[in-house]
Amino acid sequence: MDFLTLILLSIGLSLDSFAVSVSCGLIKKQILFWQAVRIAFFLALFQAFMPVIGWLGGISIKEWIEPIDHWIAFGLLVITGIKMIVESLKDDYNKQLNPMDLKFIIGISIATSIDALAVGISFAIVEVNILLAIIIIGIVTFIASMLGIRLGKDSGYKLGKRLEKLGGVILIAIGVKILIEHLVV
Repeated sequence: MDFLTLILLSIGLSLDSFAVSVSCGLIKKQILFWQAVRIAFFLALFQAFMPVIGWLGGISIKEWIEPIDHWIAFGLLVITGIKMIVESLKDDYNKQLNPMDLKFIIGISIATSIDALAVGISFAIVEVNILLAIIIIGIVTFIASMLGIRLGKDSGYKLGKRLEKLGGVILIAIGVKILIEHLVV
């Protein structure tokens, strides 16, 4: 797999992390730089290392995870999105749903990186430099996540709670997109 293909693949994998990062910026407008780095780091870490797990598992895990990967991603994203929407309707919802909570960060990191696991399985079949692949995927996802948080913060100040609800809708839409892509193909 050539360098340009790895870049394009990384951009595609990072889109879910970007959308989740926008949601995080919408939820917590006062995210400090180091807090944004923490969120982006976890998203990038999971996005970069899920392909390694897939690559190591190779063909044997493909038959097990392929039938359910879309359901796992769909469930995690829809549950998180619904929770965001419900919590945004409450006056104190920011206290209830905290994008700085480690459990929340890990949950969204897993949900957005399930597809990367399947990509890793394909890495086991196609000749790829796995170290280069995880470095590129990690860097692209980190940058996309930082940009997403910034966009969410800037938009959130201007448009208020409606955009915070939109963050939940974005997560649900990503989950539905993943499900449809896998069920239609």
